[in-house]
Amino acid sequence: MKKTSSPARVRLEKRFARLRQKLARTGYISRGSVLARTVATSGRSGRQWTRKVAGKTVSVSLSREQFEAMKRAVANARELWKTIAQMEKVSRQILFQNTADTHRRKPLGKKVLGTI
Repeated sequence: MKKTSSPARVRLEKRFARLRQKLARTGYISRGSVLARTVATSGRSGRQWTRKVAGKTVSVSLSREQFEAMKRAVANARELWKTIAQMEKVSRQILFQNTADTHRRKPLGKKVLGTI
């Protein structure tokens, strides 16, 4: 295994640390989506949380307070998955730059490594 302290590795390590801190600051999370409908069209409270459970769509009517909380939770979940995807790319860059590789005729491209 090659160990380097190159500026590129230091930059990647710092980026990974920032992403890890961002992950730690994530609040409540929830899958699904929330939407506010006008009461005139639905005849109900007008706010819904929708998600898939076992391949079926499940909808729940929400109060205004629940709607705001679920809206933040759904946004947090989406940001969480984006952050994890970024961490995965950075991890691969660090791992492939700093571990021994097999002898190849051509170096692996960024597309093959999934770093682009």
